[in-house]
Amino acid sequence: MSNTLLEQVDAALATVNDPEIKRPITELGMVESVTVDEAGVARLTVLLTVAGCPMKDTINRDVTAAVGAVAGITGVDLTLGVMSAEQRAGLQETLRGGQAQREIPFAQPGSLTKVYAIASGKGGVGKSSVTVNLALSLAQQGLKVGIVDADIYGHSVPAMLGVADQRPTQVEDLIMPVPTPSGVSVISIGMLKPRRDQVVAWRGPMLDRALVQMLADVYWGDLDVLLLDLPPGTGDVAISLGQHLPGAEVVVVTTPQEAAAEVAERAGTMASMMHQRVVGVVENMSWLPCPHCAEEGVEHRLEIFGTGGGERVAATLSARFGYDVPVLGQVPIDPSLREGGDVGKPIVEADPTSPGARVLSAVADRLAGRGRGLAGMQLGLTPANKL
Repeated sequence: MSNTLLEQVDAALATVNDPEIKRPITELGMVESVTVDEAGVARLTVLLTVAGCPMKDTINRDVTAAVGAVAGITGVDLTLGVMSAEQRAGLQETLRGGQAQREIPFAQPGSLTKVYAIASGKGGVGKSSVTVNLALSLAQQGLKVGIVDADIYGHSVPAMLGVADQRPTQVEDLIMPVPTPSGVSVISIGMLKPRRDQVVAWRGPMLDRALVQMLADVYWGDLDVLLLDLPPGTGDVAISLGQHLPGAEVVVVTTPQEAAAEVAERAGTMASMMHQRVVGVVENMSWLPCPHCAEEGVEHRLEIFGTGGGERVAATLSARFGYDVPVLGQVPIDPSLREGGDVGKPIVEADPTSPGARVLSAVADRLAGRGRGLAGMQLGLTPANKL
């Protein structure tokens, strides 16, 4: 068979990305051998990173489709093997790019990834729902998006994305984030537990270690945006985030009532204490559209939890920090928002025309359009005295 046909097969293989690593399998050393016989049958051996790779069916399908589409190929005979320990070590070195282990890529001066921490003063305000829907809306714009579910005790992001029972693949001491059908990659402490129902009962040092592991030991690739779903309050994880990712920007989630607004102000103030910029406030559960009035074509908002909480938080933080902290959006109470989280189909995908989805998509648009300004950020400069 001509070398030209073999070159075309190689070129087709170069278009196939590993679904977890999101880089071409040819670049990762996963293609062990390729031959094409006189009858036009391509025989290939592709190496999986680990035995029992959860994405093997996807790799099988994508490779077969790519090679089968080459003109002159009459059939595809694909064998899936497994990398040796030496090959996995080589893959790990390739992915790390020669960098030292346990280095957080998003903390490096040259990182172009926008990092947004989604914070709240108290639980139950819908912070995780906001995180998941913002991530999917950003991904719909063509951005590469990752989520770190840093809510160690209340990790609910995997279930909201429909991947609660999936486990990440590990290549030596490097962890692959779990891909989702939407294209968003996610890692959660819930995915690292032996059992889904196991309770996490950790204190400060363990919490810090878990956060570092999800940032430094996970291969995220070239992300455009990384979202971190923080635990509520101003505890250990918020402090660790400020230490390890001082350049992260914070979105504060609150609800309209006074009690939620007051504690949300503390979450925003905590971020500023850690030299992080607060980029805005999202008010969740802002109102309930009256179903009876809607049937008559009249808009009537039932303000079940009061009104003005988000505006109060934004005004207080703006005055406190000396720069504008806007209200990014007011998300109405929407049954489909809750339903989407319960079944693993977030509202921006399942019901994109609903009121809640439209507001969350608009918030994502504002975040995606933001530049990387220096206002409110720590520059790491130390004054020096000269005699």
